[in-house]
Amino acid sequence: MNKIKEVVAGIEELNKNIGEKIQEKLDNLTKPKDSLGKLEQLAKKIGIIKNTLTPKIEKKYIFVFASDHGVVEENISAYPQEVTEQMVYNFLSGGAGINVLARQINAEVIVVDIGVKAKIITENKNFIDKKINFGTKNMKKTFAMTRQEAIKSIETGIEIVENMKEKIDIVGVGDMGIGNTTPSSAVTSVLTNKKVEECTGRGTGIDEETYKRKIDVIKEAIAINKPNRNDPIDVLSKVGGFEIGGIAGVILGCAKNRIPVVIDGFISSTGALIAYKISEKVADYIIPSHISVEKGH
Repeated sequence: MNKIKEVVAGIEELNKNIGEKIQEKLDNLTKPKDSLGKLEQLAKKIGIIKNTLTPKIEKKYIFVFASDHGVVEENISAYPQEVTEQMVYNFLSGGAGINVLARQINAEVIVVDIGVKAKIITENKNFIDKKINFGTKNMKKTFAMTRQEAIKSIETGIEIVENMKEKIDIVGVGDMGIGNTTPSSAVTSVLTNKKVEECTGRGTGIDEETYKRKIDVIKEAIAINKPNRNDPIDVLSKVGGFEIGGIAGVILGCAKNRIPVVIDGFISSTGALIAYKISEKVADYIIPSHISVEKGH
């Protein structure tokens, strides 16, 4: 917990004054004013984060956090839990969608096992073994993880950034974990004080019966575990996932080190929500990539 507090204390308010100088530079480039639209806004944001008129984005890393979820035993997913392990090997062999996208922009994909149920055996240099446990527990029956495990998951994300900060210009965060839209919906519902139905989608395409069961499971998990919405670590420990905590840690670490971080889909955004509830200052360092069809997103 001291590490989290230390990182939060090190997150600086951005120097918004440099934004005016960046805007002036953009307006004086050989093009009609504002003609590049959102691309200019993005360039300006990155310049402000890095506090320079000439930001460089050359060293790009995408961290994919993989973890399993005990709540899968409640039959709330379209796929079996074994797919998490299979997809980790697929990421490492370069065969997944994120690998294809990463190759287009010369980004390196790093896979972090933070809680996969199986033992991942590989010597791949892009694999980091930070397993906290072999999946979370079934949150319908008990806390998904201990508070100490929740803290460890956040600290893991922080450590990865700290260890690599000298060779990172920008970070993308992603996830892999069968069933992980269920804890994401639960965390989002609690932290935003919205009804479970408003925060729960169909994940990888479940049918109506499974969808209704998913909503009921989340409601029961929240009722049984009583997460405290004023304590994001308590929420993470009771109804969250290890990968959600890991992503939150990466975002906190990036904010402290003035590294822009791109968040992907619903699970990444849930990690961002945890990070934001720990320190609202991280919002200035986050670049959301899109909004998915998931209601919670």
